[in-house]
Amino acid sequence: MAFGKKARPTVDKDGAALVMRGRDYLADFSGQLGLGIMANLVGQLQYFYTDKVGIAVGSVGIVMAIAKIVDALTDIWFGNIIDHSKGGNMKYYKWMLRMAVPAAAITVLIFTVPIGAGQLPAVLYALVTNLLITAVIYTMIATPFSATMIVRTQSQQERGKMGIYRAVGNYVSGMVIAIATIPVTNMLGGTQLAWIKYGAVMALVVLLTLLICYRNGSKAMRKAAEETVQAMPEEEPVEFATAVKCLFGNKYWVIVLLFNLITSVSTAITSASGAYYCKWIFGNDNLVGIIGALGLLSTVLGFALSNLIIGKLGIQRTIYMGLLGYAASCALRCFVPTNLPVYAVSGLIGSFLQIPLMCLYGVLLAMAVDYNEYKYDKKLVAVSSGAIGFGSKVGNGLGALILSGFLMLGAYDATLTEATTSMRVAIYGFSNYLPIVLNVGMFLIFRGFDLEEKLPAMRAEVEKRHTKNEEN
Repeated sequence: MAFGKKARPTVDKDGAALVMRGRDYLADFSGQLGLGIMANLVGQLQYFYTDKVGIAVGSVGIVMAIAKIVDALTDIWFGNIIDHSKGGNMKYYKWMLRMAVPAAAITVLIFTVPIGAGQLPAVLYALVTNLLITAVIYTMIATPFSATMIVRTQSQQERGKMGIYRAVGNYVSGMVIAIATIPVTNMLGGTQLAWIKYGAVMALVVLLTLLICYRNGSKAMRKAAEETVQAMPEEEPVEFATAVKCLFGNKYWVIVLLFNLITSVSTAITSASGAYYCKWIFGNDNLVGIIGALGLLSTVLGFALSNLIIGKLGIQRTIYMGLLGYAASCALRCFVPTNLPVYAVSGLIGSFLQIPLMCLYGVLLAMAVDYNEYKYDKKLVAVSSGAIGFGSKVGNGLGALILSGFLMLGAYDATLTEATTSMRVAIYGFSNYLPIVLNVGMFLIFRGFDLEEKLPAMRAEVEKRHTKNEEN
């Protein structure tokens, strides 16, 4: 060893082996970036359908809700398929390679709605392409990708770091879509063709990021297998009905399911509400890009401080801070809903407070899966990941349906040049008031998640069982 060079630790503070390298984290970032672009583009479709294509508001809400519900069911089904498949830990990465080209293709096709053929063909096309991008292609990539955090390492330290890289990838994709979509498509003419061109560029990015993730991730997995350093051996599959029964018997998994469900409702509404707010309250939808660009500072600061915040507060209190902090920032807007500086600043504060929370999504799932092993002697990796995706996607569908409900109650009319009073009330409702209710509700639910301090003792007990079984 070179003089003065500090030896790299081989275990974390809990004694779990450290197996990750820099390229593994970058592979995670890249994969989540591609998935995030797809998901965030879907989040822009409601505005695209109503204001750029001209599909009726009610039809859009039904399309988005149906697509998300079907999408959620395919998560559980596909997770069960993965758990019953062979191939060791490499099986989780192969789907990324298989679906990379279809993912790029559907990223363009979602914008080629044949509105000239009439409302019914346009609605049917929107439904089919939504089902393809979410229920089929995205699911076949995201479900196994989510499971890689669990099978790759048992170290909470490394899982936490993976969570940060994934959160960065997801947030960067969200920021890119939020900042670029409206200004770029308006610069290209603001028509449907402009959105198709924009989708083609995003499709190339999706293809590249997924291939990078597959290459680096699969290479790391092969090396781990050669060195016999796999984080977790492949376990015997469990019947689907039994697996689902076990999951709902795990209160921590149920809490994580509800956490994903409710936060996904909030995220779906928030991602779509900005364009409506800027267009009808401030009179310029290009402000979405400007406000998003201003948010880069709080984003960078949030990710830079995430490790420090999580280390200082712990998992549970970090989540409390994110939920209550975001609710407080929305409450501030309720007092001065037409004030642009307050809208922008409150959004920056809320985003900053939620960034550490975003870094913990995968960690919470991994903890719930570890509890499966403690309680049932089975981790149920892929079906746990897929069923959590069920909560996320049902939440996204409910979010779209709720947003459409608000717009319908507000008698939304995209052809007007100025918002009516009812339209303004509806926009204030889903942008400012509803997030308060959702985040406070999630805070109350999450108070039952007390696994953080119990986990080391549970792992020690599981290790004793394994040792005893090997001796017998």
